[in-house]
Amino acid sequence: MNHSAFRNSQDTFLSDALAGLIANHPDARWHDVGFIGRTTPLRTADGDPAVAVISGGGSGHEPMHAGFVGQGMLAAACPGLLFTSPNAVQVSEATQWADQGRGVVHVVKNYTGDVMNFTVARNAAEAVDTRTVLVADDIATDGNEDGPGRRGTGATILVEKVAGAAAYRGDDVDTVAELGKRATENSRSMSVALGAGFMPTTGRETFDLEAGQMEVGVGIHGEPGTHTEQVDSASAIVNQVLEKIVPALELGQGDEVVCLVNGLGGTTPLELSLLFGEASAQLAQRGITVARSLVGSYVTAVNMHGASFTLLKADAELLELIDAPTSAPAWPHTLGGAKAVEPATITFQDELPSEGEENQWLTAFVERLQASFESLTELDRKAGDGDFGQNMEAAFGGIELPLRGTDTEILTGLAKRLLVLAGGTSGAVFGTLFTELARAESLADGLNDAADLIHELGGAKRGDRTMLDALIPAAEKARELGAKDPDAETLQALFAAAHAGALDTEDLAAKKGRASYLGDRSKGVIDPGALVVSWLFGGGPLSTR
Repeated sequence: MNHSAFRNSQDTFLSDALAGLIANHPDARWHDVGFIGRTTPLRTADGDPAVAVISGGGSGHEPMHAGFVGQGMLAAACPGLLFTSPNAVQVSEATQWADQGRGVVHVVKNYTGDVMNFTVARNAAEAVDTRTVLVADDIATDGNEDGPGRRGTGATILVEKVAGAAAYRGDDVDTVAELGKRATENSRSMSVALGAGFMPTTGRETFDLEAGQMEVGVGIHGEPGTHTEQVDSASAIVNQVLEKIVPALELGQGDEVVCLVNGLGGTTPLELSLLFGEASAQLAQRGITVARSLVGSYVTAVNMHGASFTLLKADAELLELIDAPTSAPAWPHTLGGAKAVEPATITFQDELPSEGEENQWLTAFVERLQASFESLTELDRKAGDGDFGQNMEAAFGGIELPLRGTDTEILTGLAKRLLVLAGGTSGAVFGTLFTELARAESLADGLNDAADLIHELGGAKRGDRTMLDALIPAAEKARELGAKDPDAETLQALFAAAHAGALDTEDLAAKKGRASYLGDRSKGVIDPGALVVSWLFGGGPLSTR
C-alpha cells in the first residue's frame, strides 16, 4: 500500500521536521555538529554545575529524545536519521559541550548501532568523565544468547527521567549512573501492533500485516514482532503482555510499579486509555499497585498502529525521582497514581413496556432500522461525519422485537433511548420527534409540533438537507388528512410524502448540521436522517428508493 506524508521533499524531510520541532521547543537549539542542546544553564537545583545526562537515537521516535531535553531531564539529544543511530561525532560533540566539569551520563538504548557509536564517542571525548546506562527492557528479544539481547524501548524515558532528576538534585556522576541502572534493571517492556507504520521519506510500510492480524513483540524501528496472530480483545492482549512482563520482574503481591502505556504513533488516545484501564485492573487482580502511570505517545515508531507496555518495579527513591519537577516539554505535567478502575457507563433504565399487545406499526419501524445501521452510516460517511448509523444503533440496537404496548408507551420509551443513548444531534432531534408524538393527542399534532420544535432547536428549515425535509411534508400531509391514529391508509400517505422529501435531499447541499461543512460535496447522497423519518411510516430496510 502506498502512503503519502507531509513533506517538502524526501531529502529535506528530517531536517525540516527537526527545525520545526526545535522552533516549538522552549529550551533547545540546534548545534550544527548534530545535536540539540538546552539553552538554559546546566545547573543543579542549588545553582551549582550539574552532571549532564544526554541520549539519542534514530529519528522517528519523537517526542523521544528531543522532547525530553529540559531541566530535570536531558541536557542534550543526538538525533540520527530515521530509525538510524546517531554517529559518533554527534555524540562526542554533545558530550564535550554538555560537560560542566562533573561528568556526563549517556543513556543508550541497546541496539548495535547506538552502542557502537556511543562507545566510539566516549573514546573520542576521553577528557570527559563519562558513564553509560544501557537500557535493555524489551522482553520480546530476551533469551537470545547469540544476539545483542533485549532492545531498549519504552523504559528509556523512565531512565532519562530518573537520571535527569538525580543530576538536577545534585548527585555525582556515579550516583546518577547507578540510579539510571537501577531504573533500567527494574523495567521490562513489550509491544503489540495492529498495523505497520510507514516511512514518511519513502511511503513504504515497515512490514506486511494482513487485515485482522496483529504483530506481537514489534520493535520501535518498525521491526516485525516475534510472531503474528489473530487480533484479540484488548483485555486478552493486555493479559498476554502482562503474563510476560510480571514474571520477568518477579512482581508479586504488594509490589508497586510505574506503568507506561505508550502509543507507537498511530494509536488514538482513547485506545491507549482503554489499554491502560485493562492493564491497571489486571495488575490490581495480581495484587500489584500502579503507583504512577503515564498514558500517551512518548516513544513512537513514526506512525505504527500499536502500543508498548512498560512496568518499572518502583521503590521510594525511584518514585521520588519520577515525581521530581522537570521542564522537558514532552514529560506529562501530572502523572496518574494508585486509583481503582471503575466502570464509566451511563446508568439507563429502559422504559419500553414488556407486556401488552404487539405494536405492529412501531415494530416494523424498528425492524427497518435494525437491518440498516451500516447502510445509514455509509450514507452519513459520504455526506457527513459518519456517525448517524452508530447513533441509531446505540438507541435501537438492543431492542428485542416485537414491541408490545400502546403507541404512547412505546414512543415515550423510544424517546428516552434516543435522548440518553444516541447522543449528538441525531439523538436530540429524533428524541424530540418521539417525545412530541408521545405527548400529542393526534398523529397530526405530534408531527407538526415536532417539526416546529426541531426547527427552533437547530434553526433548520425545509430545503436545508436535514430530517425536516421528510418530517415537514409528512406533517403537512397529516394535517391535510386530519390524521389521528397511524392506520394503514394514513401511514401509506405519510410515507409517500416523507419519502419524496427524503429523495429530494439528494439534490440539495446541506446548510445545517455537520454535513453543511461539506457544501456542494454533500449533494448526490440522500440525507440519512430524512430517510429514517420516512421509515417511520413505511418503506423497507437497506433500500433508499
